[in-house]
Amino acid sequence: MTPIFSFEGIYTPVITPFDAGGGIDRDKLAEHIEYLIGEGVHGLISGGSTGENYAQTVAERIEIARFTHERIGGRLPLLVGTGAMLTSDSIALARAAREMGADGLLLASPPYAVPTDRENALNALAIDRAADLPIMLYNYPGRTGTMMGPEFLDRVGRSRNFCGIKESSGDINRVHMLARDYPHIQLGCGMDDQALEFFAWGARFWVCAGSNFLPAEHIALYRACAVEGDFDRGRRIMSAMMPLMRVLEQGGKFIQCVKHGVTLNGIEADAVRPPLKPLNKDDRRALEQVITVLKRTIAAIEAEG
Repeated sequence: MTPIFSFEGIYTPVITPFDAGGGIDRDKLAEHIEYLIGEGVHGLISGGSTGENYAQTVAERIEIARFTHERIGGRLPLLVGTGAMLTSDSIALARAAREMGADGLLLASPPYAVPTDRENALNALAIDRAADLPIMLYNYPGRTGTMMGPEFLDRVGRSRNFCGIKESSGDINRVHMLARDYPHIQLGCGMDDQALEFFAWGARFWVCAGSNFLPAEHIALYRACAVEGDFDRGRRIMSAMMPLMRVLEQGGKFIQCVKHGVTLNGIEADAVRPPLKPLNKDDRRALEQVITVLKRTIAAIEAEG
């Protein structure tokens, strides 16, 4: 079965800047969208966990997605995240995505309910019917508590709309299984410290929160591995990125680190919604040091041609 849409390149799950009162800062969001487009990322995702969707109402998520779609103006594909505890909320998000003209959906398992593969597939197919758009699955059992297993993949695979999967389980055997047994569902990296392995197994896209503030460096790894097939250079770039990935994944401050990275690029974005709190001074300093070394090292690698 040939996918109806091809996901290719770096897809950035866009952060949501907030103002001092906790409201959505549209001016900063617009500025950030322009920055990402100017830096050459290949697609944007609105309403993912990096965008703090769990701390927003469905109405806010639709508003942010619609605003993002308008700002993009057709220059890049936009996917709208439908992850929610209630199927009715996911369907509302999916219908809104279709109505606004979005290019596709990011579809995760409903968190906390822990459905069976059959139940999860029926939920996904209901969302599919509501929008009839290309879908990127999002397998992240660490957040949802649910693994998208073979029965789930077999059931949803009957619809051509399920075009790709952002695999974030951390289990490298899942990468092997998806590449071997489900070639009709495009494999995409959702576990940053395994990006090199994903590309070696044929992944054509990478959904990476770090591209919010280091888009050129993430594009460099994608280009070296997926475009040029230069895995020697890819390993050097990946080695330079590993300290950042350790900082992002350790200590439970992932979103705060990503948003501070955006702030370092000149767009104030440190504010997060409760229950999260911004980084403290020591955490900011550690992140800044890692970013400085990473950018210098990868710039030198890229300068070699």
